[in-house]
Amino acid sequence: MTASMFSRRRFLRGAGVALGLPWLESIAGAAGADDPPVRYAALFMGNGVNTHHWGATMGPGGIEFAKTLSPLAPHAGKVNVFQGLWNPTIAEGNNGHYSKMNVLSGLVVKRTTTDVEVGTSVDQLMAQAVGRVTPLSSIVLGTEAPGYGTDSGYTQIYSAYVSWSSPTTPAPKEIVPRQAFDLLFDDGSRRRADASVLDLVAEEAAGLRGRLSRRDRAKLDEYLTSVRELEQRIERSAEASRRETDGHGWKPVVAAPTFERPGPGIPSEARTHLELMCDILLLAFQMDRTRVATLMLNNDLSNMNFGFLGGIEGGQHELSHHANDTRRLEQYQRVNQYHIELLARLLAKMDATVEGERTLLDNSMVLFCSSLMDGNAHDSRELPIVLAGGGGGTIRGGRVHDFRSQEDRRLCRLHLATMQRMGLQVARFGDADAPLDLA
Repeated sequence: MTASMFSRRRFLRGAGVALGLPWLESIAGAAGADDPPVRYAALFMGNGVNTHHWGATMGPGGIEFAKTLSPLAPHAGKVNVFQGLWNPTIAEGNNGHYSKMNVLSGLVVKRTTTDVEVGTSVDQLMAQAVGRVTPLSSIVLGTEAPGYGTDSGYTQIYSAYVSWSSPTTPAPKEIVPRQAFDLLFDDGSRRRADASVLDLVAEEAAGLRGRLSRRDRAKLDEYLTSVRELEQRIERSAEASRRETDGHGWKPVVAAPTFERPGPGIPSEARTHLELMCDILLLAFQMDRTRVATLMLNNDLSNMNFGFLGGIEGGQHELSHHANDTRRLEQYQRVNQYHIELLARLLAKMDATVEGERTLLDNSMVLFCSSLMDGNAHDSRELPIVLAGGGGGTIRGGRVHDFRSQEDRRLCRLHLATMQRMGLQVARFGDADAPLDLA
């Protein structure tokens, strides 16, 4: 992070945290008003990886990818591979999946079947800071609904969310492509309808609150918080419409959808579903509908079927428990590699979107992660982590960062580094108090 980058921002400081204000487009002559913004996306894959084919090394010609990561070769100069990073906050003896679903928060996953708690995730902290200038503060996407069972004292809800808007509230994710697409657009009629409903809600709440118990008042207050978020979204959407026509400040290079509105329901084939959700994320960035996105390609413990790849038998979670069987390991690796092919497909489209002197990929950070390394052993002592993109010209790619022999290898240090590039200055995030050097 360069000093000049910070000098072009203003900050609100307090309680050890400085939140970066959006580019000050309303102030005449504000530096950076015409610069493309930095975006952040996190892509999550459930059930870990075949460790025999994951990773990268530095060779004479630069970064050399293992088989699973080989689809990233065309983007080698804009990719960083991290080895050895982990979340040491996992409670000792927790050998299952649920306790490790803190990949974007770094805090302890509360062992409970009712009152869930993980910690606010890095993407949602970014959304709170930069989401005031876009119609959506963030977009949270997925492909599978949550389950509602329990195991080993944990609720299965944990397996379906990596994005948390508060320590105890998962950010609702959209899994239906058409509804996710529709989130990006609003011709004004929805805003007017929502506004009229909000007026009624506020009036009803004022009359009701005095008759409620303390516990019910707390529930009502939590609900009204979500209502206020909707109000803010309406205002942001209206402001974005004004920005698109006022002739001032940076404008996205993509002004209309690049593909047709998806059909109703969930696609029958996983490939179509996954590609659609990636395309919706891309469109959200291209049109500046949001600058923060999270996509769960599948839930943890998912048994998504990848039969469309040919020769794949069984679901994803089943394959991850390969018991070192050669045939299952091969299928597990192919499923892992397909996820990286999805990532490479997204990166290629981002790199083809030119924004001034750079591309959308140059102006973004795309994190690919899982909550496990070895799915067969539920091992999370290091995690499969890839970061693509230039972060607005502040991240140097084409490197392998090997922390396996280092004492401090906390994943939250990487989160701190990406938060800074989104305009947040935080003294601490999760269990980390110093960012990684990505320059």
